[in-house]
Order: sequence, then C-alpha cells, then structure tokens
Amino acid sequence: MLKKKFIIGTQSNGNISLLVNMAKHSDLPWDVILGAEVVRHYKPIPEAYDKACKMLALEPDQCMMVAAHNDDLRAARMQGLKTAFIKRGTEHGNNQSTDLGAESDWDYISDTIIDLAKQLNCP
Repeated sequence: MLKKKFIIGTQSNGNISLLVNMAKHSDLPWDVILGAEVVRHYKPIPEAYDKACKMLALEPDQCMMVAAHNDDLRAARMQGLKTAFIKRGTEHGNNQSTDLGAESDWDYISDTIIDLAKQLNCP
C-alpha cells in the first residue's frame, strides 16, 4: 500500500548484505537501502538523516522516518523529517522494557504498517 504512493527505503546501521538478506527473506518491498555504508554516518548522527534525504533529491520535510525506536524518531525530527512510530512491543523479546509506545507527539502513531498506510491515505 505504501509503495504505490511513496519511496520505501531502509536506513539502518546494519550493513548492506544484512539488509539485502532481510529483504529477500521477508519479502520487503524496499526501493532503496540507505544504510550507514551508503550515507557514511551512523544514526543518530544528524548527517545520517541529511545525507539520506539528499541522496533521494528530497528535502527533509519531504521525508518520513518510520521506526519503532523513539530515539531514532527524535533524531530524525531534529533534522526536519516527518515521523511515524510503529509499535513493535516484542522486538527485543517478551521482556522488552523500552519503546513500548510513542514517547512524543510523532506525526503518526500506529500499531501496524497497514494502519499507517491507511492514515496516509494509501490506495
């Protein structure tokens, strides 16, 4: 749903090989991988977000960081990106104690990627 309307990319501190394997294994529809190897900076360093936007020839306010990590969203917002929090309450196992919910007034807050797509009026 999102891909029909937006560029879908991952911006991870993981390496490209890991992200390609993740996409293949889980059938993730990424258009682009903008990891640390590509932008030459690790999140949450501001240049990581700035360079990712520039590589897509977009201004920060034309981009959105979608994440389950409040710290990542906070850093992206500071660089002018829009933000969306998607809850992943067991990302770190059943005893996860952080990122259990949105810790700020992110632009979008959702429990699922499908709900976020609906909030963004995707077909």
